[in-house]
Amino acid sequence: MGIFDFLTGEFIDVIHWTDDTRDTMVWRFQREGHEIKYGAKLTVREGQAAVFVHEGQLADVFTPGLYMLETNNMPVMTTLQHWDHGFRSPFKSEIYFVNTTRFNDLKWGTKNPIMLRDPEFGPTRVRAYGTYSVRVTQPARFLSEIVGTDGEFTMDEISYQIRNIIVQEFSRVIAGSGIPVLDMAANTTDLGKLVAGAISDTVADYGLSIPELYIENISLPPAVEDALDKRTSMGLAGDLGKFTQYSAAEAMTAASKNPSGGGGIGAGLGMGMGMAMAQQMAPEGPWGARQDTRQSAQAPPPPPPVEHVWHIAEDGKTHGPYSKAAMGRMATEGKVTRDTHVWTAGQDGWMRAEDVTELAQLFTVLPPPPPGA
Repeated sequence: MGIFDFLTGEFIDVIHWTDDTRDTMVWRFQREGHEIKYGAKLTVREGQAAVFVHEGQLADVFTPGLYMLETNNMPVMTTLQHWDHGFRSPFKSEIYFVNTTRFNDLKWGTKNPIMLRDPEFGPTRVRAYGTYSVRVTQPARFLSEIVGTDGEFTMDEISYQIRNIIVQEFSRVIAGSGIPVLDMAANTTDLGKLVAGAISDTVADYGLSIPELYIENISLPPAVEDALDKRTSMGLAGDLGKFTQYSAAEAMTAASKNPSGGGGIGAGLGMGMGMAMAQQMAPEGPWGARQDTRQSAQAPPPPPPVEHVWHIAEDGKTHGPYSKAAMGRMATEGKVTRDTHVWTAGQDGWMRAEDVTELAQLFTVLPPPPPGA
């Protein structure tokens, strides 16, 4: 190396980083021997931060701007007292550029189903997936906690850890939210905010933040989805009997249009379905019942008769109520006679006992009073 090249390398030192990737989070300035000269120019662009590391210790953090690396604009470096050695500096320094822009459209998802207790379905399992964004908010902390001495740190190296944090907090939030599964689609925005807030403290320890977190889909296991589809279909069908008739008619039409070797089978199937439909749609008989013994056998029994209780009026006072059996015993003992005034619910005023059809039979076993008694 000539003397001119040697002097140029010692007196002129321009430090900057132009990122041509989409996933690099931290890049270390490549300098032979890691020697940073006094008076070097440091350019930090928008969306970047520069972390100055001197002899293995974090010395300063530079925000976007143009800097001359001198002691008067590096408060932390004023105690180092090594710049007076000129271009033959005996110490080693490093500069790490940190990308502070957002890394968007990062994927997350539940690897295994999440168990939860749904208010409508009971214990069930759900899966979910979505996207999130991340950015570095504290470059020094991120460098010391995550990057270390890695010369080029990419998003892939930490995305797996962040996904695990998101899934853990999502499982806890959704299991304790109490939101029914059928209503979760209408609450994905609120759930996403809850999850982002729950993981903010954890990722803050890494010097990161989660500006956005989206839940794209929450799904049930296939077996539960099939059962839910059947339930929905039954609700849309309305009258199950009419739906069965319609399905049978559709099957008959499809069978009659099948010309391939199954005409006889289709015709027999159609006749059988036609007879079944004829029985279901048969007119009512002369007594208002269908001519189908199976349906008549399933008719509900008539309701049991209502048993009345009776009140008795004697000497301007009422007492009771008494059951019919009690009234029978009192009639036998002579405490209730044909002329005793009685009343029961639904009766129009007080009536003599022998004028009440239900009680008159209690006195048939007793002979009437003799004439002139």
